[in-house]
Amino acid sequence: MKNNLEQLARNIRYLSILSTTEAGSGHPSSSLSAVDLMASLMFGGHFCFDLDDPQYHNNDRLIFSKGHASPLYYSLFAVAGKVSLDEMKSLRKFDSNLEGHPTLNFPYTEVATGSLGQGLSVGVGMAINAKYLDKLPYRTYVLLGDSEMAEGSNWEAMEIASHYKLNNLIGIIDVNRLGQRGETLHGHNVKIYKEKVESFGWKAIVADGHNLKEIDKAFTKAKTSDKPVMIIAKTIKGKGVSFIEDKDGWHGRALSPEEAKKAYEELGEIKLEEIGTVELPERQDVMVPKMPDTVAVMPIETKEKIATREAYGYGLLELVQNNPNVVVLDAEASNSTHADMIKQVAGDRFFEMFIAEQNMAGVALGLSRRGKIPFASTFAAFWTRAHDQIRMSQYSGGNVKFVGSHAGVSIGADGASQMALEDIGLFRSLHNGVVLYPSDAISTQELMKQSANHNGNVFIRTTRAATEYVYDADDTDFRIGGSRVVQSSDKDAVTVVASGITLHEALKAYHELKRQGIFIRVIDLYSIKPIDTETLHQAAEETKAIITVEDHYPEGGLGEAVTACLAGQDVIVHILAVQKMPRSGKPAELLAMEEIDADAIIKKIKQIIIL
Repeated sequence: MKNNLEQLARNIRYLSILSTTEAGSGHPSSSLSAVDLMASLMFGGHFCFDLDDPQYHNNDRLIFSKGHASPLYYSLFAVAGKVSLDEMKSLRKFDSNLEGHPTLNFPYTEVATGSLGQGLSVGVGMAINAKYLDKLPYRTYVLLGDSEMAEGSNWEAMEIASHYKLNNLIGIIDVNRLGQRGETLHGHNVKIYKEKVESFGWKAIVADGHNLKEIDKAFTKAKTSDKPVMIIAKTIKGKGVSFIEDKDGWHGRALSPEEAKKAYEELGEIKLEEIGTVELPERQDVMVPKMPDTVAVMPIETKEKIATREAYGYGLLELVQNNPNVVVLDAEASNSTHADMIKQVAGDRFFEMFIAEQNMAGVALGLSRRGKIPFASTFAAFWTRAHDQIRMSQYSGGNVKFVGSHAGVSIGADGASQMALEDIGLFRSLHNGVVLYPSDAISTQELMKQSANHNGNVFIRTTRAATEYVYDADDTDFRIGGSRVVQSSDKDAVTVVASGITLHEALKAYHELKRQGIFIRVIDLYSIKPIDTETLHQAAEETKAIITVEDHYPEGGLGEAVTACLAGQDVIVHILAVQKMPRSGKPAELLAMEEIDADAIIKKIKQIIIL
């Protein structure tokens, strides 16, 4: 059946106004500008989607990067017969799935949006999945606002999309000229957008965003390109309602009931009984990747020191052999993070993201939303610049394994700019996030397996320096939410809780104190979040005090996690953490300066015993 696009567009405008007026808030003007674009895409024979199976693997994907246009988004599916009029009237209400910005509570939402400048990166991840992993013909469409084109992450996404020749990715910029407080950076100058887009290796198609014939031609042309495509559509904010068209001061403002009534009169006849049909996708199977042959395993037998960052590389080799959904991303640091070990055995499952961590986080989220398990690695310090992307991924059911190497002052001479000292706090702050900090090669590999099997975001912190094995090769007793009591006796005076590099300092302190006849308990708190409450409470009951030692600032770190866990317990928690401004130096010098080395631990324990 051929859809009447003019009528469907009127219906969509009506519903966008109705829902926001009922809510008393929202963004009708931002929705109205893109109605013709989205009506043509969804109901003009371009978008292929099974409305009865939103997660079907060969559906085209539609991401509203300009998430404040959610009234338009919901209206599209209402016109398709999947959202009732009563549901539309529930927009923004507490018990409604139609939230102020799209979330996964609405079953057709690909990814939660609203923090501008992120949708295109997610689209890149979905397009990479289609072209290089699942080998499916689906396309990914991303609706962008002209205001958010000032965000650098969009241009990071564009350059990587060009690098990977993602001709299955189509962006649409709604150039409606007006942002939240006035004119956007380039206003209606579509020529500048075109020049920028083409300079990043994309095909640019300029169209009148309210001319259905032009829009149809643009989408038709976009599907034949050998490059990623950006449709640059000149539109009018508030289109269809004369008294708000192209007028400042209407962003994020709902029409009153009286204003809405006037708007409906201008729209003309509304026929909500007219349901728009959407093209069905091809039925096609997902390509299952060829599993690599037997690959190198970690040299455990020699018991030589090995850095946990190197163990991470060996862990990836094992994972890609056993799980076809594991993929690896890195930000041009793979020879340091050791993610490069995967290139030789499963290069088709490694994607270089270059030094663009915000985009890498978004791409990883896009891959995870299409069923992949991305391990994304860089220096831990550089994840902090992608905090917003990481934060937003929690609202999208992200299943990303973020890996940060070169953490803390223990990296040594590279200096403060390279020292992650805030990263644990960043990831601990995320809802239901997991933070793991293995201390040796064995625990690293086992926790990687646990991470791959865990549905949700995980942060794994790895260490630059080679360290001793703490555990035996056949030791697999590691779990998310667990810890290990590495040394203990019935004479323990104090408990030292550490992880990563400082566990090794704690063990040095243990052996020296034991030689002096002083016994302490040492806990490897490899899972900082969730935390092993039971083991810590037992230590609090059985020893005089708790000392936490971490190569991280005290704010948000291991010490604060332990203190919160033991709140209400009759025990004092002493926090040894990075307190001084870090600088270049040898690792041992820096650990000593920050008073988080074995000598500092011994000093603190003796102070406590004397007290």
